[in-house]
Amino acid sequence: MGARPSFQQEVSNLLYASESTPMQCCIQCATCVSTCPAAEFMDASPRRIIAMIAADMKDAVLASNSYWYCASCYHCSAKCPRGIDVAGMMYALKRYSLWKGRHREGLIGPDFSRRFVKMIMKTGRAYEPSLAPAFLGKYGWRVLLGDVKTALRLLSKGRLPLLPSRIKRVRPFRRMLARIIPLGGVA
Repeated sequence: MGARPSFQQEVSNLLYASESTPMQCCIQCATCVSTCPAAEFMDASPRRIIAMIAADMKDAVLASNSYWYCASCYHCSAKCPRGIDVAGMMYALKRYSLWKGRHREGLIGPDFSRRFVKMIMKTGRAYEPSLAPAFLGKYGWRVLLGDVKTALRLLSKGRLPLLPSRIKRVRPFRRMLARIIPLGGVA
């Protein structure tokens, strides 16, 4: 039986479709950190996450909040002088943590991801109000009520549907997702 893959190889395998440079080519220049609008909220910068992955510090990486705070703006990937898809790596870590069921407690991202996938499986479309319970659990009633005011304004202008709509052929769509989702680890 072959040797178990390292954490770096596991994360790299989740990025296999990416045309970017492998993570091990990172020169630790911190360009990704300086261009990241969410870096100040992360407990470990993207540069540090790459170093921790290279050092096979799986537990420390999965305990980090960094990949859940990624804004998916792709500034890091676009500016990386080595062409590393840093944002793709952050997505891979999200998928990996959901797949393994290992992430820091109290983060809103994992619950949102699960709810979002369930919503898409049910209707084939995004319906933002169904995400409110996850938001409420994290931020409380006061913040949610502020968003309710905004939601009512959007409803009055026809910008937010009262009920979720479904795509026309939702059953074939569900079958397709049932084949794909286990690969991404978000079920």
